[in-house]
Amino acid sequence: MRWLFSNPAGIDHKRVAAAIAAAEKATSGEIRVVVTRHRTSDPVAAARRHFSRLGLGHTHRNTVLILVSPRSRNFAVIGDRGVHERCGDSFWTELTGAMVGYFKRGEFTEGVVHGVERAGALLAAHFPPA
Repeated sequence: MRWLFSNPAGIDHKRVAAAIAAAEKATSGEIRVVVTRHRTSDPVAAARRHFSRLGLGHTHRNTVLILVSPRSRNFAVIGDRGVHERCGDSFWTELTGAMVGYFKRGEFTEGVVHGVERAGALLAAHFPPA
């Protein structure tokens, strides 16, 4: 997914970490956010590489990764096989569309937090706490 704006201001990592912690309390799933300093021409491929590098494929198939590349002005949201089977393409389309709206308004932290909260709600519905 690509957004159209000038280079983003810093993303508030403490707010993102707090959103992840809150979301993960309601699920056995995992949410990871990667903000890369590198240019990324294919954010989905980059997200898949980070997913693998972080060892997220060795979970219970209930992990979501949000990758943001400010220098390239693009991002991707991917889910493990189990997540995708339960939500389908429409969920990812809605989620990324909402995040783009935040990013276009320059609300970068809010966009990432929104993505984390929506992913957390999905995980909580399908992967309750163990």
